[in-house]
Amino acid sequence: MSNIESRKKVGELLRKVRLGEMHVRDALLAFPDETEDKSIMASYHALVHYEADEDLRHRDDLYREEQDDYIEFLSYIMEKGEDLPENIIKSYEKYYKSANIPHSKDTKGFLESFFRFLNI
Repeated sequence: MSNIESRKKVGELLRKVRLGEMHVRDALLAFPDETEDKSIMASYHALVHYEADEDLRHRDDLYREEQDDYIEFLSYIMEKGEDLPENIIKSYEKYYKSANIPHSKDTKGFLESFFRFLNI
């Protein structure tokens, strides 16, 4: 799969999560294995943070709206196959060297990448 096709797939996954058509976990498992594409890695981390902040989104309407708009913005760019803005990529790079995208599409692969994400 080319980078543009992979980005379009990621954009679709982000949009489905945003619209409530797909759970975050399922979207993360469906991410392409393009761990060299910085836009895909940043989108992956954005989705992980989206899931991690679920409780806060339920308590704070303004935060939920801002986060939903952000995911929608990312999905729009990625569905066009374009690079994410450099400031977005850099905002994630300072915390993570790479995405922990599961390379096996089962629960074991998801858990292994999740624990790597938590540094356990």
